Amino acid sequence: MLGSSGARRTSSLPDVPTIAEQGLAGFEASSWYGMVAPAGTPAPVVAALTAEVAKILKAPDVLARIRQLGAEPGQAFGAEFTAFMQVETKKWAGVIRASGATAD
Repeated sequence: MLGSSGARRTSSLPDVPTIAEQGLAGFEASSWYGMVAPAGTPAPVVAALTAEVAKILKAPDVLARIRQLGAEPGQAFGAEFTAFMQVETKKWAGVIRASGATAD
């Protein structure tokens, strides 16, 4: 493996440097999954879902499986996750426009 495309080295391959560490500053490309709720979902419901997802992501068997797949569990919730999605959307929209790719 030449390098990891994420922002940080993965725990499953700690000796493999990131692409950014190898000189391509700012490079980051990773897949991610998120959970969102409809606008207007009551705050107590969002809080309960957030607490349960956070608890699940800390479960040893879940952590082990995520890492076995070569990934790292995320911990962004609320405004932090919203900001992350906005950055990702802007980044990949630019890539799509520059490439000329279309969904046919």
